[in-house]
Amino acid sequence: MPWSPSDEINVRVGADHWLEGVARWPSENCDDRSDPDDITLLVVHNISLPPGQFGGPHVKQLFTNCLDCSADPSLADLQGVRVSAHLFIDRSGAIAQFVPFDRRAWHAGVSSHRGRAGCNDYSIGIELEGTDETAYEGQQYRVLADVAACLLSHYRRLSLSGIVGHCEVAPGRKSDPGRTFEWRRLYKDCLQRIGGDGGAHRH
Repeated sequence: MPWSPSDEINVRVGADHWLEGVARWPSENCDDRSDPDDITLLVVHNISLPPGQFGGPHVKQLFTNCLDCSADPSLADLQGVRVSAHLFIDRSGAIAQFVPFDRRAWHAGVSSHRGRAGCNDYSIGIELEGTDETAYEGQQYRVLADVAACLLSHYRRLSLSGIVGHCEVAPGRKSDPGRTFEWRRLYKDCLQRIGGDGGAHRH
């Protein structure tokens, strides 16, 4: 059964690098990492399709190459686009996973972090259903913190300082997750789950 925020379970990464109990929507838009153990970055994005509309099937359809781009004029420029993220967290906090964490999802595009280019190669991408100007839901923060803490525990080369926004790895090109995103809230919630200082990064 798909995981939802009302379920009293712990988020865990399985041996196959998928979250246990989470809805799986396998995407072809992925490939091998140059080093599957080199996961040092978690990139937070936002997405809504059509832009500003929540709750429809279009994001999942986009990541699985079955989006009908004629369904809405705003989708026309997505014709032929091949993108994905590892995870999508909708407004209710429900999670869908598209790519196993040991594979490279196509989420960051042209990007770099601390002088290292090609962030897709060493990052995990998480999409929140939202826009730059819309406040995120409490359930989304709670679930994102649960997932981030789980990933920090499982992938030991990932640290709290490696949790960043798309805007940080593609400045001037991307602005998500936007100015409404509460970074301090996320870091505080992660620290409560993992303990210690986590190498905390401050926005």
